[in-house]
Amino acid sequence: MKTVLVTGGAGFIGSNFVRYMLRVEPAVKIINLDALTYAGTLENLKTLPGADRHVFVQGDICDRALVDKLLREHTVDTIAHFAAESHVDRSIHGPGLFVQTNIVGTQVMLDAARQAWLVDKIVEPAVARFHHVSTDEVFGSLKPKDPAFTETTHYDPSSPYSASKAASDHLVRAYARTYGLPVTITNCSNNYGPHQFPEKLIPLMILNGINGRPLPVYGDGQQIRDWLYVEDHCEAIRAILKNGRVGETYNIGGDNQPPNLDIVHGICALLDELLPTSPHRPHTSLIQHVTDRPGHDRRYAMNITKVKAELGWTPRHSLQTGLRATVQWYLDHPEWVAAIQQQAGYQQWIDRNYAKRGGK
Repeated sequence: MKTVLVTGGAGFIGSNFVRYMLRVEPAVKIINLDALTYAGTLENLKTLPGADRHVFVQGDICDRALVDKLLREHTVDTIAHFAAESHVDRSIHGPGLFVQTNIVGTQVMLDAARQAWLVDKIVEPAVARFHHVSTDEVFGSLKPKDPAFTETTHYDPSSPYSASKAASDHLVRAYARTYGLPVTITNCSNNYGPHQFPEKLIPLMILNGINGRPLPVYGDGQQIRDWLYVEDHCEAIRAILKNGRVGETYNIGGDNQPPNLDIVHGICALLDELLPTSPHRPHTSLIQHVTDRPGHDRRYAMNITKVKAELGWTPRHSLQTGLRATVQWYLDHPEWVAAIQQQAGYQQWIDRNYAKRGGK
């Protein structure tokens, strides 16, 4: 890798990946393409190096002319494709945007890479790589005793979000098989950590708990997820970019599957400890069960044997250490939180999606 185009590099996982790569790969230059929609913000890119190592470009992955220009102008040899609409609830309210970004946007990126690397050969195809970041949600829902998802599990998406990501995965594989595009894919479990937009479970619970607002838990809270600390995810992607086999898919997970309610209780315990003078202690008193989301998958679990065996990757953070680091980060960065919460439409969305579900 010499020059990496990161799509969605101002979002949660993308910005963490940019920071991580700039730290551990001193010879790599990052071209960061992000449309700066609600979840992508320049707040996530503060204190990064200058243009000799990091170039930010505001733009849409569906803009083929822009993507073509960036690939050639910077002689990009690697694409790390994070850009996606990713919130299930938002996909239920408005699926069209998910089709446009996740499916059409991925196709535009694939076609631009094919033209640049395989036709125009701006770099040797042997050193090029298109890495596509996907989700465990494409596999659907597991029953309590079902084995964990593997790389060969059949796709069975439940929401417009997961269906759009499944379609994008199929496109990536089709470009590999039809055109010989050098690709890799990761299907990751639920990420958490610094810079996550506070509509997702963990940052929402942290910030609501700090402010004494209700902690809305869907249904009975027994939905099971495999929680992956974001820097562990970044390490896995780097390992795949450097040593992963072209054309392969790798599952990335945190190797844990607690119920959501346990996650919320863990956050409450950390807030009780780290905010000993808070008037909201015990923070569990803020928990409020609300109407579940339509089609809510009950359980995800990731089998990460393949990436462990082939690349020697394993998550460094336990759920306990990762949650503690995450809660502490939000406590230590009130200016970031304030900037995000002041965005137009943020509170209206939170109220629409959570407050109006009603308590149970």
